[in-house]
Amino acid sequence: MIVTLIIACEAGFWVLLAAGLALRYLAGMRRTSVAVLLCEPLLEVVLLVVTAVDLKNGAQPDWKHGLAAVYIGFSAAMGHHLVTRADAWVAHRFAGGPRPARAPKGGAARTAYEWRTAGRYTAAALIAIALLQAAIWYVGGDGSTASLRTWQGRMLIVIAVNLVIALSYTLFPKRTARAEDPPSPLARPLGPAADRAPGEHTAEDRTLTGR
Repeated sequence: MIVTLIIACEAGFWVLLAAGLALRYLAGMRRTSVAVLLCEPLLEVVLLVVTAVDLKNGAQPDWKHGLAAVYIGFSAAMGHHLVTRADAWVAHRFAGGPRPARAPKGGAARTAYEWRTAGRYTAAALIAIALLQAAIWYVGGDGSTASLRTWQGRMLIVIAVNLVIALSYTLFPKRTARAEDPPSPLARPLGPAADRAPGEHTAEDRTLTGR
């Protein structure tokens, strides 16, 4: 039942997101759209309550309860970011809003971007670890909690991987193209004709023009 509820919560998240954005940008019902989007955290609350009740009724903690804690953690930490990004893209597509910025290609901006990403994943993992620890204390010494501790170990790996990635961009920042950098040897012959010197033709130009 826990796995089915997790799937239902994930499906419900995207249904509510689509409904909220449709109400805002297609139907012009901004207040109603906000009310619909505010219902999304209730999905995690329902999952948390059902998981707690299942454990209280004597269910042995296993990977399904651990997965529920992880899902709640990532939904809590990532949900707002996903809603904001989706809102920006829909506003760009249907309401004439600016195109959402993509991930920076390099330099200090990319380093900051990677640290923000690592921060979101770390927050999600820490929430999951806290929920898992609460479940361990709730079960006490009467039941096996090995599966819950395994999930905690996995969350520590998630934190470590994201911190290593962010740190790598800090120590070895990705270089961005600069105006003074020499162009690639293929840049001019493969580039637009307007970028070449007057009278300069490539082999393709000579074929098409007969010159």
